[in-house]
Amino acid sequence: MTPQQPAGVSGAIADDAQPVPDTAEPLGPTGRALRDIPEPSPLTSHGPARVIAMCNQKGGVGKTTSTINLGASLAEYGRRVLLVDLDPQGALSAGLGVAHHDLELTVHNLLVENRVSIDDVLMRTRVDGLDLLPSNIDLSAAEIQLVNEVGREQTLGRALHPVLDRYDYVLIDCQPSLGLLTVNALACADGVIIPMECEYFSLRGLALLNDTVSKVHDRLNPRLHLEGIVVTMYDARTLHSREVMGRVVEVFGDLVYDTVINRTVRFPETSVAGEPITSWAPKSGGAQAYRALAREVIHRTGK
Repeated sequence: MTPQQPAGVSGAIADDAQPVPDTAEPLGPTGRALRDIPEPSPLTSHGPARVIAMCNQKGGVGKTTSTINLGASLAEYGRRVLLVDLDPQGALSAGLGVAHHDLELTVHNLLVENRVSIDDVLMRTRVDGLDLLPSNIDLSAAEIQLVNEVGREQTLGRALHPVLDRYDYVLIDCQPSLGLLTVNALACADGVIIPMECEYFSLRGLALLNDTVSKVHDRLNPRLHLEGIVVTMYDARTLHSREVMGRVVEVFGDLVYDTVINRTVRFPETSVAGEPITSWAPKSGGAQAYRALAREVIHRTGK
């Protein structure tokens, strides 16, 4: 008797399960051949920075984790990186071991007080080449305070401008909404990276976010474009993850990074430790994945 096919597996998949020739290129989770991106060349000078907004209006998609670990990986490759915590929850700051609730000066002061300069707020992190503009709950008042300001959408861009020549990348960790703070990030960014959980509702939210990026491009910032989509919390064992991955690649094509961030218990551990995974567990799969993502980002941006 022929064994029954497992439930949820299509006949097409079963019929196509042919031996792969030795000469075939290895396929990654995205279904494309894995590209061999070389180690980035060292830099002889730094700046001007490429500003990238890490953005997704859905929470819990690994956005802050991706900002921290992509930033740390870029710094490992000799790039000078500034991380901007633009979320009142201050998760980015906490994830780097900063006691953000006790800070006297944060991004909030930089945005609403003319007397505060960016150097007053800048902090060094434990990672060489990685600096931070921290945040805490005070930032939640910024949208109300900025609402009547002239050029309110450009406030963050004006604040960052004096230090752009010091860095190669500025990564802005946006809050999970499309409010004024996120618009500020998009208005000063060169590109947007969307961390996306491999889940159906995240897929639905991509259309809304892509529409917002298009509107900011048309009305405020003609430099802005979608840099790429990084799939997070991927679990190859589930049919749902594989189906969502296939749909994202089908719609967005090469905008989807080859690097995929798998689910692992290491990431919650690093949040508690206040360190990037690249220093907390440098040989782990998660650390290797973010280094691969950093190589892709450097390759695409030419920096």
